[in-house]
Amino acid sequence: MNYGQLAFTDTIKKMQEEAGSRSAYDRMEKMSVVDGLTENEINFISDRDSFYMASFGENEYPYIQHRGGPAGFIKVIDDKTIGIVDFSGNRQYISTGNISKNEKVALIMISYPQRARLKLYAKAKIVNLEENKELYDILKPEDYKFRPERMMVFEIQAYDWNCPQHITPRYTTEEIEQALLPQKKYISDLENRVKELELELSKK
Repeated sequence: MNYGQLAFTDTIKKMQEEAGSRSAYDRMEKMSVVDGLTENEINFISDRDSFYMASFGENEYPYIQHRGGPAGFIKVIDDKTIGIVDFSGNRQYISTGNISKNEKVALIMISYPQRARLKLYAKAKIVNLEENKELYDILKPEDYKFRPERMMVFEIQAYDWNCPQHITPRYTTEEIEQALLPQKKYISDLENRVKELELELSKK
C-alpha cells in the first residue's frame, strides 16, 4: 500500500521537483510499501470516534463529510478492510449518492490529544442492512442508541501518517474528566481531613 505512488501524479511530481522535495518523496515511495494495516493503524482506527470522508460528485465537486459515533464505531474487518454502520442523519444522501457513482473516497482520521493524523485512500461500497446480517453484527456499535440506515465498507488502497505540525491538542469532556480525577480525589481528601480537624478542635 504505497500512498505516494497513488497520490503523486505527474503534475504533483513536477511541482515537487520545482520545490526541491521530489528526491525525498521518491525515496519514500521506494521504501514505504506496506501490505495492509499494521497493529499500529488497527489500534488507532479502532479507538476513533469520528473521521472525515471526501467523495466525488456528479457535479464535479468533491464533498467532505464528518462521520461520528461512539469510540470504536469504525470496525476493522481485516488488515485491508474497515466498515461502519451508517446512522440515520439529515437525509441529504450526498456521500451515499456520490459513492453509488464513484467508489473512490479519501478518509482522514485524527487524534487531537496525540496530534496524530492518518489519511487513507479507499474504495467504498454501500451495503444494505438486509443484504448481509452477519456483517451488521460485526459493525454495529454496542451500548449506543442509533437508527441504522445502511452499512459502508471501505477497501483500503493506500494509507499514510501525516505530519503532526499544526494539529492543536483538543480533548473531549470525558478525557478531561478522567485527567482531573486524581486532582478531584486529592481535593476531596483534603476537604475531609479539614472537616476531621475542625471536629477535633470543636471537642476541645
